[in-house]
Amino acid sequence: MTGLGQETPPSQPALHGTANRALFGATIGFFIGFGAVSLFGPTAQSFVKVMHLSPEQVGFLVAIPMLTGSLLRIPFGAWVDTTGGKLPFLILLVLSVIGIGGLYYMLLTLYPDHLDQSYYPLLLLFGALGGCGIATFSVGIGQVSYWYPKKTQGWALAAYAGFGNTSPGLVALVLPLLIMFTGLWGAYLVSLALVIVGIGLYFRLGYNAPYFQLRHTGLPRDEREAAASHAGQELFPQASAFRALLVAARAWRTWPLVILYFTTFGGFLALTAWFPTYWQSFFHTTHWTAVILTASFSLLSSLIRVPGGNWADKFGGEIVAALSLLVLLVGAVIMTFSGNFAFSIIGELLVAVGMGVNNAAVFRLVPDYVPHAVGGASGWVGGLGALGGFAVPPLLGHFVGTMGPSGYARGFVVYVALAIMSLVLTGILRLALRRESLETPVTQKSAHSH
Repeated sequence: MTGLGQETPPSQPALHGTANRALFGATIGFFIGFGAVSLFGPTAQSFVKVMHLSPEQVGFLVAIPMLTGSLLRIPFGAWVDTTGGKLPFLILLVLSVIGIGGLYYMLLTLYPDHLDQSYYPLLLLFGALGGCGIATFSVGIGQVSYWYPKKTQGWALAAYAGFGNTSPGLVALVLPLLIMFTGLWGAYLVSLALVIVGIGLYFRLGYNAPYFQLRHTGLPRDEREAAASHAGQELFPQASAFRALLVAARAWRTWPLVILYFTTFGGFLALTAWFPTYWQSFFHTTHWTAVILTASFSLLSSLIRVPGGNWADKFGGEIVAALSLLVLLVGAVIMTFSGNFAFSIIGELLVAVGMGVNNAAVFRLVPDYVPHAVGGASGWVGGLGALGGFAVPPLLGHFVGTMGPSGYARGFVVYVALAIMSLVLTGILRLALRRESLETPVTQKSAHSH
């Protein structure tokens, strides 16, 4: 990778890894962590049937991995600014494998004859631990950001998030086949094995950026920064984990980015869970048709992040964010008012493109807007933004509950409103940046040079 992988001066300790190897390792880790928890939701119904859970218990059971995975992004993302990403990443992956392993043990020893409501707290615990894999996202964002120069961060972060984020869509396609041929036990065993392999791959390839490698050498901070700068690193942490969160929270630009990510990534998570019900209940499709349409949405939204990152590098994050939100808005309007199957598919695809490209643009902006607390900002944006996956589905369900079947379409007005609000916030960010560059060009230039 340009700028990194250079030799350090002879007087300095040797550095390990390259930017591209670190990116590959982080992507593998996130892919595995996110994919493992994707197994929980679809198979939760198997526990529900034999445990006779109430609707409230079912709702909390399905939501708990998303909740823990979202909230843990905040402290673990900030932790990157203190230790680098490798240790927080490994801890989250190990917790995830404990959760998936615990679920497998319950299936192997208790399912179906011996499972009852007394095991519900244990099921929640393992589900919550499995959700830790989701939190690897914000850790990887910080880790990759410190490896790459600013001019290529859009591409690097989009590649990380885009390829890593494909796992839910792939799980949606593969899981039914695994269950069909191997049963629930086999599906969980395969998932468990993949998580363990992923941990090994990440341990081998998940290198910290040069500054964090040098942190353990005893070198003074200025010498560590000098050596890391010589290796090509441009961004450096300016605070502890708690301080990073505080600095990021005090930076007003963090919060519009949270809203943007809530709209597009949180919205993505919500629709990944909602679309199977939407297609089967509103258009009466077969189960497999709903699975294919949902997986298509998930994979397209994930993969489009990669070119989206290149566009953000080339044209600017704010411009790309605004255009992608317009695409999302058009798609959401189509789905709100369409009762036609083909038109609704077009709407779904537009929503997928808009969400995926905007997700890339948002994290292209994080290092620019909060350069001294990248991990802290990534934690807030990734954690609170992902809560959209927890908060939006009840709103969509409310439309169905009050309006009947037509509510499946009308509920997409939620995304119309979120897209409009995000467009306004993007405009505010752009205007503020332009104003600050006009008022304090020298100060701003100096800050960016550090």
